[in-house]
Amino acid sequence: MDTTGWLATQRDDGETVGYLEPLSGDYSLVQARNLLGHPVGGPTEFLEAEELLIDRGISELAERWSLRDAPEELDGGVVILEASPDGIVVAHADLAKAGVYGRRVHVPWPDVDLLLSRETPAARET
Repeated sequence: MDTTGWLATQRDDGETVGYLEPLSGDYSLVQARNLLGHPVGGPTEFLEAEELLIDRGISELAERWSLRDAPEELDGGVVILEASPDGIVVAHADLAKAGVYGRRVHVPWPDVDLLLSRETPAARET
């Protein structure tokens, strides 16, 4: 996916909270995307999408995620160690809590194939 037109959205302290993908040449219609490149909501006007990303922040990066087709040693969920246009790095969620990261896996950015999805507590119990 070509991301050259994506605009980084930053909050007042300079922290990037997501990206705006232009859906029209003048950016009047955009798709908000989180730091992983996942769509946030549907297509909307520029200012509304920018506000949405700023309000959401980056706290979702600290959550537990599932990695589709994960290697066996990463079954049980992963945490995001790094997320940037250079790629997304994940490690086993439970090991990371203990400060032991084990195997790290690189996921291409943007994750438009949705290899990463947020885990729900119910999903961990099954």
